[in-house]
Amino acid sequence: MNSLRGACVIGQSGGPTAVINSSALGAIQAALQDERITRVLGAAHGIEGVLNERLYDMSCEDAAELERMKHTPASALGSCRYKLPDWRDDCTDYERLLTVFRKFGVRYFFYNGGNDSMDTCSKVSRFLADAGYECRVIGIPKTIDNDLAGTDHCPGYGSAAKFIATSCMEIAQDLQVYDQGRVTIVEIMGRHAGWLTGAAALASYMGSGPDLIYLPETVFVLERFLEDVERVYQLRGKCMVAVSEGIRDAQGRFIADAGTGGCDVFGHVQLGGLSSVLADIVKTQLKLKVRGMELSLLQRCASHIASRTDMEEAYWAGQTAVEAAVAGHTDKMVTFQRDTNQGGYVCRTGLADLASVANVEKLVPREWINVAGNGVHQELIDYIMPLIQGEIAMEREHSLPRFAKLRKVLAQPLDS
Repeated sequence: MNSLRGACVIGQSGGPTAVINSSALGAIQAALQDERITRVLGAAHGIEGVLNERLYDMSCEDAAELERMKHTPASALGSCRYKLPDWRDDCTDYERLLTVFRKFGVRYFFYNGGNDSMDTCSKVSRFLADAGYECRVIGIPKTIDNDLAGTDHCPGYGSAAKFIATSCMEIAQDLQVYDQGRVTIVEIMGRHAGWLTGAAALASYMGSGPDLIYLPETVFVLERFLEDVERVYQLRGKCMVAVSEGIRDAQGRFIADAGTGGCDVFGHVQLGGLSSVLADIVKTQLKLKVRGMELSLLQRCASHIASRTDMEEAYWAGQTAVEAAVAGHTDKMVTFQRDTNQGGYVCRTGLADLASVANVEKLVPREWINVAGNGVHQELIDYIMPLIQGEIAMEREHSLPRFAKLRKVLAQPLDS
């Protein structure tokens, strides 16, 4: 079973992170060094690249440029948000995928992404098994949202958390400049899980951060929010708020839902603009000077402040995926398990069944959020702190980052 030989495909999917390319590099380098993997192919824009037969020959890349992927944000191979149907309802995409796999001799498939990507990975794995085509499928976790089940944390989260905490500290310092009071509302990503917004608590822990923090795990009551803001403002002469874009009212409606009905291909409501909505309400109801801001895409692409721990673990996740596959494992996702050694943080890898993690969200434990729902407890700070540690030695030119520049040479089918 362990002697399966063939090409591998590595794909990236969903929203990128500051370290997603580190995971891709871990898989690419491990695959290039294993004699059981005959060719290493990168999918152009995830599963869409496979369906469109656009696969890059990673052996054609310069080794130094590949190495620069560790410090390059976004998805170097290209990403997508493509929803595969259930193959039992419509097998068109799956038949096409199998045709491409046969043409290129693919026997290993590695897919790097979050919840929806693990769903894609699981569907592909089950179809190939049902079709009798031996191909080992391993999911490589990735999401700044940190909401994948089955793993203690996800590659990408530590770097995003570090950026959020640092940015909130800097914003809080800026609020000290004038003696005129102001309410500042910082909107942070997170549809259902508040891990990212919770990272703002690290800034407060360091003495320069939000006064109030609202996560989507608790019901957001507008009247209570206004009371909180006014209370803090009266006490301190100013108020800083960190709020998740995914906060909802008692009926489960997103406060940020613009009412346009816009959704992505996975049915997720398109959020954004919450800080402006809340700022307008505070201005109208409390008659206070207020500013709303979104950290937006900077949360997932700020590689200049990435966590070294996160980058190294991301690489390890990709490497582990290849090692697990060539050892005979399939239909799995790489996981992280937290441990301690002499009181210090230790991370170990494991494997979880794809079916057990696909489309399952991991939320911030309710007991880590205060009773009032406007702050968090020490447990969340202790959970996040080890994940943001370490600085990266980013290569620079003219004092600016030098990112990877891949050649992206298209691979040819075996019979060409």
